[in-house]
Amino acid sequence: QVQLVESGGGLVQAGGSLRLSCAASGRTFSTYGVGWFRQAPGKEREFVAAINLSGSQTSYADFVKGQFTISRDNAKNGALLQMNSLKPEDTAVYYCAARLGRIPTMNGGVIDYWGQGTQVTVSS
Repeated sequence: QVQLVESGGGLVQAGGSLRLSCAASGRTFSTYGVGWFRQAPGKEREFVAAINLSGSQTSYADFVKGQFTISRDNAKNGALLQMNSLKPEDTAVYYCAARLGRIPTMNGGVIDYWGQGTQVTVSS
């Protein structure tokens, strides 16, 4: 059992930065790939970024490449999403997700655990 708790969301002006954190409970966090997804009002949840178990492999949606960076610290049971140069269209609820044994994929696929989400609002 893994519980994921996101934090770090908030209101920021366009061009600003935020760093989202995903804190995981349990001793098996290192056996899960981690992903970040987001859902804007009236839209479906979409893939943002993912990282494999060791942190050696990352994957990004095209619309955030060069703008967002995903990382993880297995010793601290956590993952981060550094978001720079934020735009109003990045406004959404951001969710942390964990997939046992593999990196989460862009199509969502099998996700074993979801966090409750954290709101990110970017003003113009």
